[in-house]
Amino acid sequence: MERVAILDLQDVLLATIQTQLTDQLALTLQEELLERAAATGARGVIIDISAVEVVDSFLARVLTEIALSVRLLAARTVVAGMRPPVAATLVEMGLDLPGVTTARSLPHALDLLGAAPAAPGAHDQDGR
Repeated sequence: MERVAILDLQDVLLATIQTQLTDQLALTLQEELLERAAATGARGVIIDISAVEVVDSFLARVLTEIALSVRLLAARTVVAGMRPPVAATLVEMGLDLPGVTTARSLPHALDLLGAAPAAPGAHDQDGR
């Protein structure tokens, strides 16, 4: 079975999606991220979607559920590298990602989870 690798960068988990996610792979990623976040005590989770060309309503829901669940584990989720066409499609479909902070790039996501203040262009839909 195909998997998304999850790297442990000190107290931040990084999942870089390099392929279009099937529904099952998205659910597996959600389960593994939550298990790893709880086991490691990570304070942040970054999901890099820069290689993803399509985010459908199911994947949007899974990303939201990951962020909300990770928050209950006292950590924060940042989705990094969303392509402009993906953002436009989400808006056209009327989809929102409540609780999900977005970042332009992986370095920006790391800054958001570190001591640096949020950079201009960061987007946090729940005001955090």
